[in-house]
Amino acid sequence: MTIKAILTDIEGTTSAVSFVFDVLFPYAKQHLPEFVREHAAEPDVAAQLQAVRDDSAEPDASIERVIEILLQWIAEDRKATPLKALQGMVWQQGYQAGQLKGHVYPDAVEALKNWHQAGYALYVYSSGSIQAQKLIFGCSEAGDLSGLFSGYFDTTSGHKRDQASYRSITSKIGQPAEAILFLSDIVEELDAAQLAGMATCALVRDGGALEGHPNFSSFAAIEPSAF
Repeated sequence: MTIKAILTDIEGTTSAVSFVFDVLFPYAKQHLPEFVREHAAEPDVAAQLQAVRDDSAEPDASIERVIEILLQWIAEDRKATPLKALQGMVWQQGYQAGQLKGHVYPDAVEALKNWHQAGYALYVYSSGSIQAQKLIFGCSEAGDLSGLFSGYFDTTSGHKRDQASYRSITSKIGQPAEAILFLSDIVEELDAAQLAGMATCALVRDGGALEGHPNFSSFAAIEPSAF
């Protein structure tokens, strides 16, 4: 079946892993405590803080204890939805202040623009919150790329190594699974997408190979019509 939609991961795929670990995570770690203290009473923030209490089974945790839990989750690189949501809020402030610029590989920028122009519907699926995804592309070093995308998916659609997540996303995109091409640098994610019926493409920017999937070192070499 002809590919109609392209679903892409971010970290290690469109963007450098180092940007996330060396820029975004340290920024969130530095600024999150102050952000939580200043905005704890706001409904959107309060809801996420309550979710932290629920997830950690500490219903009466104080604001300072919640901050402590969040910093521990950052240290563990835990894919916790309330942490991702709060990080996204902190990063938004950083992007708006001009302190952060989203990294997107030049080959990814060019390919995404070409695919969009060619009529492919483009989507993002990342463990980072939808808000954080929009910020990376909307405030990128290459300018505002947000207009290229038809939708975004995060862990609220399920974990990235679970095929059920890809079935859910397929339903939301509204295309048959075999008409969707998924791009990632993680073989377990590619395996899950493949089991859900999607076409898959592995990004191996640093060399090596991900078994069971076509491998590419750059977006420039990917031709969606070949899948």
